[in-house]
Amino acid sequence: MSPTSNISCTVNESIVTAPIAHHSTLLEWLRANASTGTKEGCAEGECGACTIKLNGAAVTSCLVPTAQADGSSLVTIEGLATGSALHPVQQKFLDKFAVQCGFCTPGFLVAASALLAENDSPSKEDIEAGLSGNLCRCTGYYSIVESLSSLSAKTELS
Repeated sequence: MSPTSNISCTVNESIVTAPIAHHSTLLEWLRANASTGTKEGCAEGECGACTIKLNGAAVTSCLVPTAQADGSSLVTIEGLATGSALHPVQQKFLDKFAVQCGFCTPGFLVAASALLAENDSPSKEDIEAGLSGNLCRCTGYYSIVESLSSLSAKTELS
């Protein structure tokens, strides 16, 4: 691709077509052209702050070459809520005080929603494994795991 190529993705149910730089990451493209809720923590795929859903799967967007996402469906933190109604995962994070500084929260919420879309009744071990790519220096993880454990299989999780 030339340095001025465009890609088109569906971002949170809206089509976004924008140019890409030759070596840009999907995280950089999203923050420049769609939304800024997805955070850059380490730029190495270690912290999970940049987690988004790419065609339904949780990925660290700082490691995805932008050109690879052409034609994909992307969901960022801004795409979880429906109108003014929070996604059930967002509501449980609030209810269980699973948020402190908030920097890692978008990545955790998107990863959790992807996990629960695949397994609507995860065990504690499933939750820990599903969120193992996300780091938090503030919460100690207990409240995060507890918030997801408290969601029942009957809760609408999509």
